[in-house]
Amino acid sequence: MNIATQVLLPLSLAFIMFTMGLSLTKNDFSKVVKFPKAFTIGFFLQTVSLPLLGFFVAWIWFTYFGLSASFAIGLVVIACCPGGVTSNMMTYLGKGDSALSISLTAIISIFSVISIPFIVNLGIRVFLGEENNIELNVGKTVIGIFLITTVPVLFGMAIKRIRESIADKLLPIFTKLSSSLFALIIIAAIVKDWRLFNEIIFSLGPATLGLNLIVMMVAIIAAKISNISESQQRAIVFECGLQNGTLAIFVTSTLLQNEEMMLPGAVYSILMFVTGGIYLFRLISQKNS
Repeated sequence: MNIATQVLLPLSLAFIMFTMGLSLTKNDFSKVVKFPKAFTIGFFLQTVSLPLLGFFVAWIWFTYFGLSASFAIGLVVIACCPGGVTSNMMTYLGKGDSALSISLTAIISIFSVISIPFIVNLGIRVFLGEENNIELNVGKTVIGIFLITTVPVLFGMAIKRIRESIADKLLPIFTKLSSSLFALIIIAAIVKDWRLFNEIIFSLGPATLGLNLIVMMVAIIAAKISNISESQQRAIVFECGLQNGTLAIFVTSTLLQNEEMMLPGAVYSILMFVTGGIYLFRLISQKNS
C-alpha cells in the first residue's frame, strides 16, 4: 500500500482535479459576483458549518459511544474537505445550479489548501492531546495539496482556454474515468483494511452516516430559509453532502500515514452516494409528478 498511497493515490487525485479543470473557465469564477448570496451561503456552510459539525459528531461518538481518537480525527478530515466532481455531477442530474456548484467546488478546493492543515491539526490536539507525536506539517501539507489539487485544476483550465475543442472531447471520457478512479480508491481503501473495517463498521457506520445526514439537513434548512432559488438550493445541498473523499484519503493515508484515520473518509464516501442518491431520486420524482 506504500506505493499506492505515495504514488498512485496522489496521481489519481491529480487526474480527478485535472478533469474538473477541463470543465472550468474564468467565467465560472466571475459568476460568483452574479449570485453572491447563494455563493456566500454555500461557502459558509462548507468552510465553517461543516467542520464544526464534524467536530461535534466526532466528539459525541468519541465521548459517549467509544469511537477511537483516530476515527474521530478521520471524521474531522472528511468534514473539512471540499466538494468533488461527484457533487457537480449530481447537481447537474438534479437540475441544480451547475454554475454555482462548480464555482463552490473550485474556490473551496483552493481555500482548502490553507484550511485543511489547521483544522486537521486542531482535531489531532482535541482527540489525541497536546503531547501526541502525530502532526500534519503545515508547510508540507499546503504544498502537497496545492500541487495535487490546485495545479491540476489550473492545468485543465489552461487546456480549456487554449484548446477548448480538445477539452470538450476529453471531458466526458475523463469524467467517467475520474468516477471509476474514485470508486476504485474507496474500494481499495476498504479492502486493504477489511478486517479492521469489519470490526468497526457498526460503530463507524452510524457516526459517518449521522454526520452526512446532519450536514445535508442543515444545508437544506439553511438554503430554504435564505430565500434563494430552488436550483441554487439543490446545488448547495449536493456540495455540502458530497465531499471529496479522495482528498480525505490522501490527507490521512499519504500525509498523516495513518491507515486507521483513512477509514472514516472511505466509509463516508460510500454512504454519501446512498444519501445523495436518495435526495436526487426525490428531486427527480418531484419533477415527474
